Amino acid sequence: MELAVREAGLAFEAGEIPVGALVVFKDKVIGRGHNLTEKLHDASAHAEMIALSAAYEHFSDWRLEDCVLVSTLEPCPMCAGAAMLSRIRTIVYGASDPKFGACGSIIDIPGQTGFNHRIEVVSGIRKNEIAAMMKLFFKQVREGKERVN
Repeated sequence: MELAVREAGLAFEAGEIPVGALVVFKDKVIGRGHNLTEKLHDASAHAEMIALSAAYEHFSDWRLEDCVLVSTLEPCPMCAGAAMLSRIRTIVYGASDPKFGACGSIIDIPGQTGFNHRIEVVSGIRKNEIAAMMKLFFKQVREGKERVN
């Protein structure tokens, strides 16, 4: 999670919502990313999607069956869906997302029984630190500090 928090810090510094993510295979990081939605003007440029794309390239395959997706924030429906489609084994995240969370907060994509794949979910890792970073970011946004694009 430490490396994911560092990725979130890069997003924060760039004026992006501070989310960082990694894909790990056999204790090795094979994909990493942080939010780039503002910079790329792309709603799909979430940290998890960028990390997943790097992992696909690593394997030259979209199947990530023995991999773990680590994210500082609970994945949204898009990212949880991409993890499901990629056959991710485990999602590990820090802070819950009460507005878009799709691993139990709003909906629970990994917990749905109708899919042919199941994902283990581990939550709450460094959640207080991550939640504090998110709160600081949105406080600065409310105070009118411009995002860097």
